[in-house]
Parts: sequence; structure tokens; C-alpha cells
Amino acid sequence: MDPLSLDTLGHHLQNLRRERGWSLSQMAAAAGIAKSNLSRLEQGCGNPTLDTLWRLAVQLEVPFGTLVAPIRAPLGEDGVQVMLIDQGQDKPRVDAYWMRCAPYTERRAEPHTRGARESLTLISGWLKAGPEGDTHALRPGDTLTFAADQPHTYVTRENWATLMLSVIYAAPGENP
Repeated sequence: MDPLSLDTLGHHLQNLRRERGWSLSQMAAAAGIAKSNLSRLEQGCGNPTLDTLWRLAVQLEVPFGTLVAPIRAPLGEDGVQVMLIDQGQDKPRVDAYWMRCAPYTERRAEPHTRGARESLTLISGWLKAGPEGDTHALRPGDTLTFAADQPHTYVTRENWATLMLSVIYAAPGENP
């Protein structure tokens, strides 16, 4: 992530944490990350993984898109790039992302917030995705929707896979 994006993310994360009245220690413990790592991230340093950012969003009880909305560059690691395209304000809350996975990528994603659902539409390439133990092969034009509040995977073959991804969040207090 470029320095400007890291700095922007750090200030935004710190504001979200402070709005909740949480200390660095409380937030770090809840998200399962070291306090020193959270402190560096809030200072605009470090190199957060996508999973770390998801865990922070889950603990803050905000959509992932709310956490990363100020960043205009793709986020990425280990052959996966993700960029927020738009964030809906209606109910249910829906975030739309552009996602690209390098050849021979195998990505395990941590669970999103309770009741969240993911919908993937493959634009190009080949992708196998879904909850662990229930993955499906997708070809261009195929769409897959699944419960994203459990671990799930994305696997590519010899070509890049490009997809539109939306995350549909359950409303607070809604039974998934």
C-alpha cells in the first residue's frame, strides 16, 4: 500500500476506534492483533493484510468498505487485489468491489460479519470459490452467492481471474 493510502487508512481507523471509546489495547485484543501492530497501522506505517483489515472491520462492526472507503488504490497481497467500487447506504447494506486474482492463487478468507453474504460474478478467467467444503467452479458470466460469515476460499488456475464481488451485510439484530 502506498504511503498516502496507509496514512489515510491509519487516521480513519483511529477515528473509528476512538468514536467507540476503545483503547488501542482493547481494539488489538478484540481483533487478535498485537497492540504495537495496531499502533503502527494507526500511525500510517506497517503493511496490513486483507485479513487484518477484515478483522478490524468486524470488531468495529462496520462494513469492510467503510473501513477502506478513504483509500482509492487497490488493496492486495499474495496475488489478490481488491478495490471498493461503491458502497450502498440502503438496507441491506451492500458493498461492491472489483477483485483480481493472479494465476495459481489459493486464498482463504476469514469470516465476515455475522449474516454477511457474498455474491461473485466472474468476468474473466476461471475461479473456484465458496465456503470451505462447498466450493464451485465459475466460468466468465457465472455468479455464485454464499454465506460469507464462515471461512471461504478463492482458487485460480493458469490465468488471472477478474470478478465483481458484492458483500451484502445483515442489518444489526437481523437473524441471518
